[in-house]
Amino acid sequence: MNILAAVTTATEETFKLNDVLRAVASKLEAPCVAVLILLIIAAVALFGWLVAELFTEHRHLKVKLPLLLEDIRLGAKPLPDVISESGLLKRQKAALLELTAHPEFDTTMREALAVRLIEQEQASYDMIVKLSELVSRLGPMFGLLGTLIPLGPGIIALGRGDTYALSTSLLTAFDTTIVGLITAAVATVITTVRKTWYKDYMSMLDVLMSCVLEIINTDKGREAE
Repeated sequence: MNILAAVTTATEETFKLNDVLRAVASKLEAPCVAVLILLIIAAVALFGWLVAELFTEHRHLKVKLPLLLEDIRLGAKPLPDVISESGLLKRQKAALLELTAHPEFDTTMREALAVRLIEQEQASYDMIVKLSELVSRLGPMFGLLGTLIPLGPGIIALGRGDTYALSTSLLTAFDTTIVGLITAAVATVITTVRKTWYKDYMSMLDVLMSCVLEIINTDKGREAE
């Protein structure tokens, strides 16, 4: 009898714990759906941002790097003028002009400044990419949560023969899965495109920084002689 009573008590305690878990899970359904709505809005905003960036920046990046390097090497115009009149992006021009704006710096200081400017640009691009990466990772997670949470009440409804409640739970589960996957797909495409663009931007900036440093150091060496 004591064993039977212990088993009964343990079973009752297990049911109580399950009720607590069920209550917590049911309370998470509404926040999960809300987060999914925010994620789909974020994905649409990121896509709009990408399109705007395409037409305002990327499309206007018209630079033939060999010709620009040749203009810098020849020195027919002052270096800041060559940079300002080039078809580089505003951020690239600003970084290069910042490097030329300190004639009092020695070689070591200019190289340190160049490294810092490149790191700042890379950090800025990484921050933008991380936004879409975050959306692409959170979408499937909350989609899965939105799928599993309604299944509990759906299974209970199935046991009771309540087909309407079961169909409602399944519909919610399918909808959240679809929204999560679509959000992740859009964000993944945006991340891939941006990584390609930014890799090209940084490669170009790195080459130009090296060239500008070499020209400035050469000019300073001639002045010292």
